[in-house]
Amino acid sequence: MTQEKPKGGDVRLDYKDTLNLLQTSFGMRANALQREPELQAFWKEKGIDFQRGLLNKGPNFTLHDGPPYANGALHMGHALNKILKDIINKYQIMQGRKVRFVTGWDCHGLPIELKVLQNLDKKQRQDLTPLKLRKKAAAYARKQVDQQMAGFRRWGIWADWENSYLTLQKDYEAAQIDLFGKMALKGYIYRGLKPVHWSPSSRTALAEAELEYPEGHTSTSIYVAFEVISIPEDLRKSLVAQCLHLPSNKDDLSKILKVAIWTTTPWTLPANLAISVNEKLDYVFASDKNGSLIVLASELYFSVSKALDMDLKIQAIVKGNLLQGVYYRHPLYGRISPIVVGGDYITTESGTGLVHTAPGHGVDDFNTARKHNLPILCPVNEKGVLTAEAGQFAGLNVLKDANSTIIQALENTGSLLKQEPYSHRYPYDWRTKKPTIFRATQQWFASVEGFREKALAAIDTVEWLPSTGRKRIESMVRERGDWCISRQRTWGVPIPVFYEKDGDGILLNQETISHIKDLISSKGADIWWELDESELLPEPYSTEAHLWEKGTDTMDVWFDSGSSWAAVTDSREDLSYPADLYLEGSDQHRGWFQSSLLTSVAVNGKAPYRSVLTHGFALDEKGRKMSKSLGNIVDPALIVDGGPNKKKAPAFGADVLRLWVSSVDYSVDVPIGSNILGQLSDVYRKVRNTARYLLGNLHDFDPKKDHIAIEELPLLDRWMLHRTYEVMDEISAAFEKYEFYKFFQILQYFCVVDLSNFYLDIAKDRLYVSAPSDHRRRTCQTVMSLVIECLAGAIAPVLSHMAEDIWQNLPYEVDEESVFLRGWPKIPKAWNDDSLTAPIDELRQLRSAVNRALEDCRSSQKIGASLEAEVRIEPNQKSLTDALDWLNLSGYPQVDGLRDWLLVSRLQVGGEPWAELLVSKETEIGTIEIAKARGSKCDRCWHYVSDSVDQNNGLKICSRCNEIVESLGKGRS
Repeated sequence: MTQEKPKGGDVRLDYKDTLNLLQTSFGMRANALQREPELQAFWKEKGIDFQRGLLNKGPNFTLHDGPPYANGALHMGHALNKILKDIINKYQIMQGRKVRFVTGWDCHGLPIELKVLQNLDKKQRQDLTPLKLRKKAAAYARKQVDQQMAGFRRWGIWADWENSYLTLQKDYEAAQIDLFGKMALKGYIYRGLKPVHWSPSSRTALAEAELEYPEGHTSTSIYVAFEVISIPEDLRKSLVAQCLHLPSNKDDLSKILKVAIWTTTPWTLPANLAISVNEKLDYVFASDKNGSLIVLASELYFSVSKALDMDLKIQAIVKGNLLQGVYYRHPLYGRISPIVVGGDYITTESGTGLVHTAPGHGVDDFNTARKHNLPILCPVNEKGVLTAEAGQFAGLNVLKDANSTIIQALENTGSLLKQEPYSHRYPYDWRTKKPTIFRATQQWFASVEGFREKALAAIDTVEWLPSTGRKRIESMVRERGDWCISRQRTWGVPIPVFYEKDGDGILLNQETISHIKDLISSKGADIWWELDESELLPEPYSTEAHLWEKGTDTMDVWFDSGSSWAAVTDSREDLSYPADLYLEGSDQHRGWFQSSLLTSVAVNGKAPYRSVLTHGFALDEKGRKMSKSLGNIVDPALIVDGGPNKKKAPAFGADVLRLWVSSVDYSVDVPIGSNILGQLSDVYRKVRNTARYLLGNLHDFDPKKDHIAIEELPLLDRWMLHRTYEVMDEISAAFEKYEFYKFFQILQYFCVVDLSNFYLDIAKDRLYVSAPSDHRRRTCQTVMSLVIECLAGAIAPVLSHMAEDIWQNLPYEVDEESVFLRGWPKIPKAWNDDSLTAPIDELRQLRSAVNRALEDCRSSQKIGASLEAEVRIEPNQKSLTDALDWLNLSGYPQVDGLRDWLLVSRLQVGGEPWAELLVSKETEIGTIEIAKARGSKCDRCWHYVSDSVDQNNGLKICSRCNEIVESLGKGRS
């Protein structure tokens, strides 16, 4: 004990060496830039980050990783996705399940091709062969994979990194070829001429999942009149019955009768081969002021009259089926085409009720043409340029100058009724961000119609989280057309077919598929470009190689990724098919979730997953989508490692990023930004400081000899264990239901309210002031050791680095060298004691009320610390009185005193009111009176007492502290 009173400063420093102050190497600051990589190296060295999951004896848990695209830096969407997966995997590992997480990457497709081409000069592009392009694309993709993998690992993601799957790997490509072959042999793959989404900017067909619909697209819409040259007899009779007589001569008829159509794609008019009507709708023959007649849907009569600014009068009404057999003349080409009955796609929501039909440029148009044996005309090439079949418009680009030229030609012929801008949803190529068109081409398709009902049945066997996901994917599968799986690209998995050189034959059977699969399994898909037909064809076809030529199409990248269940979960050890869980963004209902479902159902009749969980997208703090143009991109690397100027861009570390993921309701779009990061950092710091306080007070505690049995603990300590039991139960339930935001809320409340503000606040006196081995201190340390071990385990799936750091800084020996080797905290049932909850809740409410009164005194500077006060309480609620009686009768005297729980120097319950008061408050629970504490302040424990003992150093301490100091002196002698 220091003998001289220090000049200035706190006199308590004289007794510093008699107090049990915190001692721990667990830093107040995380020092994440240094400490997190150290802990990751520890996990890797010990095999914890991969082998731990495989060593478990429990049942398999397979979370199948959807492959992110191997291009570009990691963004917040990657962080949200991969950290969610890691939280789930680590929880399952700690629960004792066998977990092998195999990460994947999608490596084929146009963006990588474009990146390769961008890095070549003109000469290099001219010399570029398909095989050279593939080699460069593969090298680029692997480099991107390495960079992204390093980022994932820095976030503390655990996986079988050495055996990740890439869609460019030869075993994966071979499995994909095998899957394609099985679907083909079942009759689910066919080649046909159909309109598909075509990207002129990419010069390839696109699947629905490769489209996006940006806001603000405006098309030029036009109303056009087509001259009628003949009408069927049944229609003529119906019109005559309504006193409408039309000329029989086609020239005279064409001058008086016209049909009106409306379209937002004027460039498709050269391909017009019919006009379609809905046989169930009513159509009117309406006259204008000149006596000419125009035909349109009855329900659209008023809106069209207004749009065209024409004073139309109805002369007759007929059903749509009577219009079938009407023939009209094309205003630009003079060719004669029919009016035909279409389908329910013809509505009265817009237009005229008569639909311009270009079979080569629309799915409905195509189906209607097939029904009526009309030809398929598609006068547009792969660049989006009109061909010679478009006549005078040949050479015009359909997305640039074709519309204006065609509209001018219509105006010159007098057939243009009106043109105006029209804002609507329009499909864009999601990679080039440019508009697409519908274009009929020869493509390979998966016949969804062939297994649609099986797919819908499989959807019902899956647990969809949230449940709205089931309706979303069900409607998409129910309504989707056949899946175009061919692409006109070089960088991809080839469609393994051979075409007859002098005919229309296609060679695709079990022998050819098996042969190609074996070649690719051995050499990779490049073999398709390296070998000629004689080497690619199996016996006996190789002798006829001169009759065949190999195809040049590659498979849709969604077929690539949709094959992952076959190439990974159904092929690798320690994985299960169907997988326990797929987890991706909500956009994957039309992407990977669906392509995986369709391929799995087509081949095996079941879904490739048991559960599907979806998350939203990361937005900025204003709820806007992140983009370079807005300058609102939040870089996860900057969050973790900080920027060059650490004051402006501090290094929060991976755990704060992980904490963000746990804090949000990921089922919807989630915000992130500097303010949110600041708040998360505060929460992280509070949890860390709580852990540090627990560790720091255990520096001289050895559970093997200092542990106190639970039945011997004071009420407050038993309540703390009961509360921990409740919290662990709640956290376990949150993890089981994937409701991590509840974990975040529970953790924050537990650390700040239950521990820091209540239990640990009260415990300071017995922790600091007691003799080191006092029973009242050892009981508290017993609880603290149990709580810190539970806390480390509970936060491990989310705050993995902090949890491990806590474990490495436990000041006593434990059997496990890692918190993850301990497993999920197993809470003894003996901790659960509901009888403690109600009375202690009453006393906590009392404590809160007293603290508010004390704060009023502090605010008015009447007192400083709460120990400078005395409190008198006059309860007026029986429940509180019962709780006070319970505490007095059942409590451990040296711990469960209400005075110590309130942190005041003296307490009186009931009795005579005091004369000299600082404050008196009437509250719901009773009267609270605050007075200045009487007596002298103990210079060691700061309590105000009447029995102080003078010391040789001129200080005074209470009799309790004097006894402790003397015992310590005896102990040192």
